[in-house]
Amino acid sequence: MTDPFDSRKTRASAWFRTLRDQIVAAFETLEAGHGTGQPGVFEVIPTTRADGGGGLMSVLRGGRVFEKVGVNISTVHGTLGDRAQKAMAARGVPGMADDPRFWASGISLVAHMVNPHAPAVHMNTRMFWTPGAAWFGGGSDLNPALEYPEDTAHFHARMQAACDAHGADYYTKFKAWADEYFFVPHRGRARGVGGIFYDDLDTGDWEADFAFTQSVGKAFIPAFVPLVERRCATPWTDADRETQLTHRGLYAEYNLVYDRGTRFGLETGHDANAVLMSLPPIAKWH
Repeated sequence: MTDPFDSRKTRASAWFRTLRDQIVAAFETLEAGHGTGQPGVFEVIPTTRADGGGGLMSVLRGGRVFEKVGVNISTVHGTLGDRAQKAMAARGVPGMADDPRFWASGISLVAHMVNPHAPAVHMNTRMFWTPGAAWFGGGSDLNPALEYPEDTAHFHARMQAACDAHGADYYTKFKAWADEYFFVPHRGRARGVGGIFYDDLDTGDWEADFAFTQSVGKAFIPAFVPLVERRCATPWTDADRETQLTHRGLYAEYNLVYDRGTRFGLETGHDANAVLMSLPPIAKWH
């Protein structure tokens, strides 16, 4: 029997690949504009999941703008293990005990910058399907070591514009969700200056939810790239670098301890290097 969601899965997976290509091209252009004139080159590595599916891990290391940036896409499928089933059931996903099959596709990126004045950033969007439900999730948040209020305002304005085009309450709701989700309890602080975060988005109108998820992805380049262009040539000191490396430690702690995507990727057997791509190349703890 043909799954009525098959065509929707294909469209979503194709969109994440398109967005990946656009972001990689934009980042390579940034490297060309602020380096030797030659575009930075991403190393592209296929990834696999033993039970089904895989993706591409695209990583640029040691650039003049990006110390490390990864842009991953994946489309995976299979059967959820006991822990993942329980986690999904706890979130209210129906039918987990009867049919634990799943399908998931998405894009995830994290950028760690050379210049401490240029902010680190995270973005992901994804679609998740089970026989009992299908939904979208994702968002983007800015993680500067040295905050500039005008940069924070610009980033949030772009995220708000993406939200406002689809729901009058989306920005307020999803900003608050990001503030809660990206909070590091054991440090008593947020890991950055926030953005938006949403999950389990299923309004009953798949097309509208997909259109919103596309808008979040499209907003990323104009939200982030101007900040890099503004800050990547700013002179910096050893003290600035120390602040950056310590802030990266906070980011690493969050991703290893609390991040939902990291836990899900490792628990479902996806390529560990791809799952942990978000970790910074160098960090410090006091």
